[in-house]
Amino acid sequence: MIGDALIDEIRDESGVRELVGGAALNVAVGLRRLGIETTLIAMVGADEAGDHIREYLADHGVTLIASEAPRGSSRAVVQRAANGEPEYVFNEAAQRRSIRYTPAARAAIESADLTVVSCFPFDAAAEVGALGDVLAGARVAIDPNPRTGMLADREEFVRGFERIARGAQIVKVGADDAATLYDGDLDALRARLRGLGVQAVLATAGSDGAIIETDEGTSVAPISELPGRVIDTVGAGDATLAAVAAGLVSGAPSTQEAWRSLLQRAMDIAAATCRAEGGLLRTPESLSDADRGIRGS
Repeated sequence: MIGDALIDEIRDESGVRELVGGAALNVAVGLRRLGIETTLIAMVGADEAGDHIREYLADHGVTLIASEAPRGSSRAVVQRAANGEPEYVFNEAAQRRSIRYTPAARAAIESADLTVVSCFPFDAAAEVGALGDVLAGARVAIDPNPRTGMLADREEFVRGFERIARGAQIVKVGADDAATLYDGDLDALRARLRGLGVQAVLATAGSDGAIIETDEGTSVAPISELPGRVIDTVGAGDATLAAVAAGLVSGAPSTQEAWRSLLQRAMDIAAATCRAEGGLLRTPESLSDADRGIRGS
């Protein structure tokens, strides 16, 4: 797993609280909770926030290979917009995040059955070049996950993302990604990615559910209805990606029915994750678990 790790500083009517988060971190922890041995390669500071991130990952059994963070750990101040969606303001460390590939990081990538990339600085050419080098020959899953508060150059981000996406095992994109990076047409984006040689495209559209398009066909799943009210949708996309990626570790499904089953399981997991605050992956079977790990360590 390659990408971001940060502290979400949540501010709402109940006050201020901090959660360990980041899209890549959420997916890494989610994969581990689904039984997949996972290593996270991310920038983490030698500070109190970094200590919380390290402890949280250790609690969940995720190995961390940390890049140095000269500006400290990444942080996002999170507030709810009028429509209920979260708005993020990122600190300088998050906006200028960088990843270095140590021998340990390269060894982890070379030995991985699947390397997942999420919330990567695709608009930094040097970062994309280094990522492309270490991913040569790897099976790759990608979620571009552009955050407007981190995005410095939209056109460069698209170029970097598409360079790495060519031939990927799977790419996850959402309606918000299509709006931020392209012309807002999620179906056209799916077709564009397939044209780049992406083997499977997972497209999520919020309340409209999700689609997986592969050579075997196109599978559609609505959002899953589960007991309990929706508490927080922030981790839904990361949970969906983790669930699908977990199903690809040992190899891609060979039939459309198998893809459809994988997508449905992912939607069930996403719905369960929305029944608690934070990005910690939940399964329908684990909804009765205690709040272990939800607020970080």
